[in-house]
Amino acid sequence: MRLVSIDSLLPGMKLGKKIYSEDGIVLLSENAELNDTIIRRLKLHGLELVYISDPRTDDIVIHDMIEDETRLRALGEIRANYHQLMAPVTKGLVYPYLGKVFSNLVETIMDDLAAREDAMIMLMNINSMDQYLYRHSLNVCIYTVLLGQIHGYSKDELTTLGLGALLHDIGKTKIPLSLLNKPASLSDEEYKLMKTHTDIGFKILKDEPGIPLIAAHCAYQHHERLDGNGYPRGIKGNEIHEFAQWIAIADAFDAMTTHRVYRSAMLPHQALEVLYTGCGHWYDKSKLEVFRDRVAIYPLGMMVKLSTGERGVVAKIHGLIPNRPVIRILNDEFGVEVKSPYDVDLSTQLSVVVTEVDGMGLNGNVG
Repeated sequence: MRLVSIDSLLPGMKLGKKIYSEDGIVLLSENAELNDTIIRRLKLHGLELVYISDPRTDDIVIHDMIEDETRLRALGEIRANYHQLMAPVTKGLVYPYLGKVFSNLVETIMDDLAAREDAMIMLMNINSMDQYLYRHSLNVCIYTVLLGQIHGYSKDELTTLGLGALLHDIGKTKIPLSLLNKPASLSDEEYKLMKTHTDIGFKILKDEPGIPLIAAHCAYQHHERLDGNGYPRGIKGNEIHEFAQWIAIADAFDAMTTHRVYRSAMLPHQALEVLYTGCGHWYDKSKLEVFRDRVAIYPLGMMVKLSTGERGVVAKIHGLIPNRPVIRILNDEFGVEVKSPYDVDLSTQLSVVVTEVDGMGLNGNVG
């Protein structure tokens, strides 16, 4: 299968993977044939990338970072528990017992990732229409747990790190939905209110049974920056817990690579460039290097153009050098479809580089 931008979809194409609704319901199954109406609806729902079937790339199997069952269960639990927290405070209302539910989820995510040999950080915002807060919380947890596993944390440390990541934005359950879903930039006053989610998250979690205090501090500190220019307290360097520093990187990456009403998603290589502008003064250099070495900057199935003029699909990612993938060539340098697709391994063809990603130049402009 291959990954196609929503603007490149054509009637007659067939889906390569299911598309889910916000409630985890399958809206379109594999091999569903697209038409103008379906394509228009996918655009309205904000999807930017879709997997499609293609006989030339059927052997390119794209596995998600975690099992479908785990993802749907996690999104369901996040949605249900956050909805209760969003409800107006009522006498006698019992809040959900967060510790047990989310600790079990984190352990399942840890098991799924551990079973993926040489797991890479892949885009998680494809083929799903879930509400941003829920999807973002899960994605940040997955990315952060993988980074923690690579770093070598113990199981107990990973559980705490995962809980901190999964619940880092829980304070947003107390922010007005009109503000969370505003389809435009926030005013200064609105941004000031939005920033209170870190304090609120800490207060929700600090006395919660089964939630380690460090996890509560992750919610408190994930917007702090090494140079002291973060919030809410403007703490610096090692004053910021290392778990919160990992989460800050995953949080920023997922936010940048997710479509929002007021802006399009960046592709991974673009988001990585932005992260590196903060290397050393916003984000810890060694942690950013671990992230860089594990992120699939050219996702499997993505259409790319090479410096040779040839166009093709990312067919394989090398774990040690993810920026030099194997490309399945589908069109020659003149744009003509090749009769027999062939692979070009950029890890050995060092003079060849990727110049465009699905019609997009590496500077982010349409090519």
